[in-house]
Amino acid sequence: MTFARNNFYGIFICFLIAVPSWLLGQAFPIVGGAVIAILAGMLITTLWKDHGEAATGINWTSKIVLQTAVVLLGFGMNLNVIIQTGVFSLPIIISTITTSLVVAWVLHRMLNISRNTSALIGIGSSICGGSAIAAAAPVVKANSNEIAQSISVIFLFNAMAALLFPILGHLIGFDTTAGEAFGIFAGTAINDTSSVTAAAATWDSMWGLGTQTLDEAVTVKLTRALAIIPVTLLLAILVAKKEKSTGSSTETFSFKRAFPMFILYFVLAAVFTTLCMNFGIQAEMFQPLKELSKFFIVMAMAAIGLNSDMVKLIRSGGKPIFLGACCWAGITIISLLVQDILGIW
Repeated sequence: MTFARNNFYGIFICFLIAVPSWLLGQAFPIVGGAVIAILAGMLITTLWKDHGEAATGINWTSKIVLQTAVVLLGFGMNLNVIIQTGVFSLPIIISTITTSLVVAWVLHRMLNISRNTSALIGIGSSICGGSAIAAAAPVVKANSNEIAQSISVIFLFNAMAALLFPILGHLIGFDTTAGEAFGIFAGTAINDTSSVTAAAATWDSMWGLGTQTLDEAVTVKLTRALAIIPVTLLLAILVAKKEKSTGSSTETFSFKRAFPMFILYFVLAAVFTTLCMNFGIQAEMFQPLKELSKFFIVMAMAAIGLNSDMVKLIRSGGKPIFLGACCWAGITIISLLVQDILGIW
């Protein structure tokens, strides 16, 4: 009862935004329900700044509903295919993560941007957006302003990617008869899981690919998200070395915080599907769950749109935004370059 009392209002508002967004996305697949929902949320929040008792439910939807959507995508996916996709995408993932971290470090030194802000933007851009920032922030001892600014910068480029990447993919000539090329591109070049799923769902809608692109993009993105663990461990070691001479406490690393548990649930869903298929059950039996997943993505996009504040972000200063833009551009270029070398497109 306590959960319902605290969260129902916000969840219901996200649902109300998601329903017409979903229907409009079906009517205009070139835009897609996820993009419509995030734009609707951003528009509504300019008029409704104080979410009041709805805030808790909106935050819950933006996180838990999105993670649930990712887990549901695991149903209907073959575990062997997931492993093959993850391994195949590793060279691109390693290249993009390295690029973002190097760009963030160089611009931190050149532009005198806060060390913590630079680290969080670089990590958030290269791995998995807000989740990576949440994992790394306590390790580097970032304050609330640094965390908020980093997340706002990541969100800005997430929203831009969800809107622009399907158009970019078409302009540069990605295959429109299969979802592999654009799925790998979205999974390696877009910051956060939310925008990866939004862009991939839009590409599927544009070209009538079902969930081909979404399956590919989510698999690649979750493989990339596992980099949270070694990167956060490395940060913990670096911070520990720096604080050793001062005697400050360094007990800030939490494996539970660093590891995104919904990835484990996604894999378990795929294991269940694989076992079912081995016993003769067709993957199509799980299609309703995948459709529910796509609707949950639209709901999560509505929540993320409601939580955005573009005006505040722009007023907070140009250097962090410039840093985020450089990381984003570097990741995008390297992703395309490595894919070209591998002959993916």
